[in-house]
Amino acid sequence: MKVVVSSTGPDLSAQVDPRFGRCQYLVYVDTETLQFEAVENTNIAAGGGAGISTAQAVANKGVQAVLTGNCGPNAYQVLASAGIQVITGVTGTVRDAVEGFKAGRFQSTSEPTVGPHFGTGGGMGAGMGLGLGRGMGGGMGRGMGRGMGMGMGRGMIPMAPPPQPMSPTEELQTLKAQAEMMAQQLSEIQRRIEELEKKGE
Repeated sequence: MKVVVSSTGPDLSAQVDPRFGRCQYLVYVDTETLQFEAVENTNIAAGGGAGISTAQAVANKGVQAVLTGNCGPNAYQVLASAGIQVITGVTGTVRDAVEGFKAGRFQSTSEPTVGPHFGTGGGMGAGMGLGLGRGMGGGMGRGMGRGMGMGMGRGMIPMAPPPQPMSPTEELQTLKAQAEMMAQQLSEIQRRIEELEKKGE
């Protein structure tokens, strides 16, 4: 069976990216052999329609399930209409996600888990820590050539739809995903600081 995992890096040991439409990489994995193909997501900095474009790319690859942190309404609609299972709330490494899927630990999602424009700095959860993530990733991260900020340093989108009220469970999932993303950014910054310090010695 072929699945795809939204990922922060191009291999099985990379962390699951909590964003689907704007994830850094899409890692396509054969669940039986664990053979994989990592594709850089060209929609990461798209002005709009990132979820739809990413979902269409995934559907064209003939996958049967998507494993990700969150999935917005537009991407969800494309994936569901293509008959692809959408599994959200996934964390850990890509390998963990695939193993968990094989073991039957995940349930398919019956609806989107975030509002439109999640991960761009507008819409869902803009006041829930995305500001910090965007500043670190969009500012310092971009200087390091990583551009890992959840908001991609683009600032607020004008006229973004008001955030939909979330259930406590959804809010908890979103906050956990954001905290994990920031922790990854922080460790990446720390690693880079150490590299530069060694070079300066």
